[in-house]
Amino acid sequence: MRRPTISDVLYARQLLSRQLPPTPMWTYPVLNARTSATIHVKHENTQPTGAFKVRGGLTLLAGMDPAERGRGVVGYSTGNHAQSLAYAAATFGAPCTIVMPEGANPAKAHAVRAWGAELVEYGGNFDEARSHAEGLARDTGKRLVSAANEAEIIAGVATVYLELVEQEPELDVVLVPVGGGSGAAAACLVTAALAPGCEIVGVQSSAAPAAHDSWHASECVTRTNHTAVDGLATGSGFELTQSIMRERLTDFVLVDDDAIAAAQRVMMHEIHTLAEGAGAAALAAVLADPSRFAGRRVAVVCSGGNASEREIRACAG
Repeated sequence: MRRPTISDVLYARQLLSRQLPPTPMWTYPVLNARTSATIHVKHENTQPTGAFKVRGGLTLLAGMDPAERGRGVVGYSTGNHAQSLAYAAATFGAPCTIVMPEGANPAKAHAVRAWGAELVEYGGNFDEARSHAEGLARDTGKRLVSAANEAEIIAGVATVYLELVEQEPELDVVLVPVGGGSGAAAACLVTAALAPGCEIVGVQSSAAPAAHDSWHASECVTRTNHTAVDGLATGSGFELTQSIMRERLTDFVLVDDDAIAAAQRVMMHEIHTLAEGAGAAALAAVLADPSRFAGRRVAVVCSGGNASEREIRACAG
């Protein structure tokens, strides 16, 4: 697997400048008061697909040669990667098939169909959906697109962190939610080149700790995945993202699903931001250990706003 470079990230930004404006990053006094830190929230929930993944999908499709793009792509996802590929395929006129686990987030499944992709619901979890997608790619000749082991996707996602360090160059730490790890790997790639003094902390649900345990073990491992937070619901580590994280990630922490739900409620009620579970995970880690971040300049990435109706009702209650 090819590793992305900072040059790839700069090229991705050039490609994406034709498609996506920079997303805002704001501070909120109410969060600062809660944490005794200066909290900057990077609002990737404002993307056209509601999540940061769209940057990766557009970058990958833009770089495919016309013949390969004409054959189409197959992706597997619990939601946001699926929407990213569907949106990018619609933008470039490419056929797209998405495999999601059965019973996937209805809002995300509806959005995939709305962008014109064929949606196949298969299996009970992310890893079963992945296996089925691999078979479809072999049978149809479409390009299989991993949720994480893709240099172009990581380079596209890394444009989040180019914006972030330009918007606030003096950050002490950035917290990044982790499922497959494209976001955390992207943050490592950019800060290594442009902000070497900034810490990067990955955050995952304790009910799906595969990426966390893979990083701590220095090898990819498989773990039981039973989180309700679909954006973090992976059952194994990904080799490319793990290799990048091992070189630069400062720390990797777990928070439980209840803490993530509590952070969603804080974001809804106190900063009027609708975040899905994964989008609130970074803030959940700060709220769970405020003394660690007190007095520091902290960025949390609200990675997506595609909450299900169930999540929204729970937050509002």
